[in-house]
Amino acid sequence: MKNISIQIAIVLLVFGASSCKDDSPNTTNTVEHDTTPYELSLGSFPNPELSSDNSLTVQGVKLGRMLFYEKMLSKDGSQACASCHLQEFAFTDTARLSIGVRGLEGKRQAMSVFNMAWHTNEFFWDGRAHLLRDQALLPIQDELEMDETLENVISKLQNSDMYKDQFVRAFGSDEITAERISLALEQFMNSIVSNQSKYDEFLKDSTVFTPSEKRGMQLFFTEYNEFFPDASGADCAHCHSGYNFENDRYMNNGLDAEGMWEDKGREEVTSNPRDLGKFKVTSLRNIELTPPYMHDGRFATLGEVIEHYNSRLKASSTLDPALEQTRGTGLRLTEQDKTDLVNFLKTLTDKELTTNPEYSSPF
Repeated sequence: MKNISIQIAIVLLVFGASSCKDDSPNTTNTVEHDTTPYELSLGSFPNPELSSDNSLTVQGVKLGRMLFYEKMLSKDGSQACASCHLQEFAFTDTARLSIGVRGLEGKRQAMSVFNMAWHTNEFFWDGRAHLLRDQALLPIQDELEMDETLENVISKLQNSDMYKDQFVRAFGSDEITAERISLALEQFMNSIVSNQSKYDEFLKDSTVFTPSEKRGMQLFFTEYNEFFPDASGADCAHCHSGYNFENDRYMNNGLDAEGMWEDKGREEVTSNPRDLGKFKVTSLRNIELTPPYMHDGRFATLGEVIEHYNSRLKASSTLDPALEQTRGTGLRLTEQDKTDLVNFLKTLTDKELTTNPEYSSPF
């Protein structure tokens, strides 16, 4: 009986030791730097020229996504970047001027955040941010927007083990700095790609356009011709061309007459009088989802936008020359022309963008 008791005790000791040995790896939560590259969904787009010092990684994009949706970045914890850049509206909002944490309106309409990886000519309506990482930090500090200091943001994030661990995964240590915050936000915004519209499917012969959509496309890409009205188009591609339907330039599109500018646009940044009234030419992709339109949100509908170019351009010294050529006669668009143009523009809507879980809140 004694021998049996001893044998049982030995078995229990061995089992206990074995159990402890098996459990020990599970009680160690090892957080390691992970440089696995993040692969962009290029579709028919060319490879973007991203900054060599901030290559996209899975963990860097994940951290940026967390920060994009993080309300701790605002003064009172009520707003995140995503509060004014909503996925359902192609990462903008439908307010003419977005409202900040103090209940005050911003100065301009929120810009969409997609296909940023292919923008190479500064950021914001006036181009005051040279790189996307520079743009990322300014709304946090703007008193009309998130109204917070970078020092306070860093302090709040440092109190979170979740964020410290993610900074380790993304950057190799748990040190949280304004630069690292900006780099992570840049990575996430560069990861947001929109290239799955009906128009993209049409180019691949995977769908067909309605007669109205097809005619709208023809009007869109056909140049204005003063002398042959029957052959004249809306000349939209003059400014909105290529795979992203923009030209990465700053232009005066005739919104205000000479001397009537409330917002000087690009000139506020360059101090060059030739830039008076010029604003960044934005992508027309997802334009159906992003009203109101223009830097100040003055147009509520696409119909109003088209009518502006059709007959309401204002004369000024910096008006784009191609638009100036149309002022004498206007584009001479009929009501059917306008309807067809709107129907074509709606083919640029990417519904996958608005529901893609890779871009949604991680919380």
